[in-house]
Amino acid sequence: MKTLLKYTTVILGIAGAASAEMLDLEKDELTFGFIKLTDMAPLAIAYELGYFEDEGLYVTLEAQANWKVLLDRVIDGQLDGAHMLAGQPLAATIGYGTEAHIVTPFSMDLNGNGITVSNAVWEMMKSHIPTDEAGSPVHPISASALVPVVQSYRDEGKSFNMGMVFPVSTHNYELRYWLAAGGLHPGFYSADNTSGQIDADVLLSVTPPPQMPATMEAGTIDGYCVGEPWNQQAVFKGIGVPVITDYQIWNNNPEKVFGLTKEFTEQYPNTTLAITKALIRAAIWLDENDNANRSEAVSILSYPEYVGADEDVIAASMTGTFEFEKGDVREIPDFNVFFRYYATYPFYSDAIWYLTQMRRWGQITDSKPDSWYHDVAASVYRPDIYLEAARMLVDEGYANEADFPWDSDGYKAPTSAFIDGVTYDGRAPNAYIDSLTIGLKSNPS
Repeated sequence: MKTLLKYTTVILGIAGAASAEMLDLEKDELTFGFIKLTDMAPLAIAYELGYFEDEGLYVTLEAQANWKVLLDRVIDGQLDGAHMLAGQPLAATIGYGTEAHIVTPFSMDLNGNGITVSNAVWEMMKSHIPTDEAGSPVHPISASALVPVVQSYRDEGKSFNMGMVFPVSTHNYELRYWLAAGGLHPGFYSADNTSGQIDADVLLSVTPPPQMPATMEAGTIDGYCVGEPWNQQAVFKGIGVPVITDYQIWNNNPEKVFGLTKEFTEQYPNTTLAITKALIRAAIWLDENDNANRSEAVSILSYPEYVGADEDVIAASMTGTFEFEKGDVREIPDFNVFFRYYATYPFYSDAIWYLTQMRRWGQITDSKPDSWYHDVAASVYRPDIYLEAARMLVDEGYANEADFPWDSDGYKAPTSAFIDGVTYDGRAPNAYIDSLTIGLKSNPS
């Protein structure tokens, strides 16, 4: 069935692309990496529905063991590009961890993560969470409900441990944001201490996404922040309770990106455009007609070579709902967004938010002027490539003119759509850093 779907759509795609503007590709055989998460979907869909082939690209998709391996393989050329954490191209470009100039012409999605705690922690939190008339927890749940739990651990001489997927991951920064907004210190990094646990109330450490549920079940961590389907997996296994989604921490926050080396984009500019075109088409398909294609997408993602989780587990979040405590299923239609709200456009202001969090928690050790944040964002995020690809798709009849921010300067309007109500303006990064209660300041005295 899978093969039939793929080759049927390839034939249809080739027929439909007869009038397409065919690029003179510098390289047409490519290998892309990904981690087994539902937000790798644009890659799977572009492959399975023949969008890569429509562009003359012959693509192999390879699951990677973890985010570090994935990044290293892009840098050394074993992979031509990859599904990446938004912080990875930025961190590599500024030399935090691995040093290499990575760029992104395509943002893969909005939202898609959650924070889960063990059943034991949930039972301790519940008495500190307001309930509605039906006795259900009122959402969003503040980390303030976790404060007495962490204190009880401290009183018993135990540390409270939580997992995240990588030091420069969205998950790390979202988990830290949630904890700090509730009055818990998630710890600092420094030049000589990269644990991120300096002065921490809650100790955060790295766990690969698919291993999160088992690591929590074993008692090594008390909770975690991860992408789907690994929060819903905890519910299905009966071992934990998701307490909040990132949609509730920062409404419509940017998530993964597609990363390439700057060298690749300069050596293969037409190939880069073709890749971007195929990914935009996949994102359109994932969101079109009010998510009408999501059930088919869930089926594709369940293949073992992609996410490999049960369809029911993937569908629990990807089709517009999210299950918190067992049986507490709530409507979150924008939990996964792949194209709406200009989701695929690489906004400079998205990049700058990640850089502010790196500074806030000490990964960027020195104060930087606002201009530095803007310059780094512009060196990594490439809306020029994106809009060139989008223009071609509109001209070819594969996309609508109105669906792209042609006149954007790369900055979204200021927003206070955060759990703590603090306003973020990407044009004023240092003022934003200074407005946050817990964390380093832009220019500490």
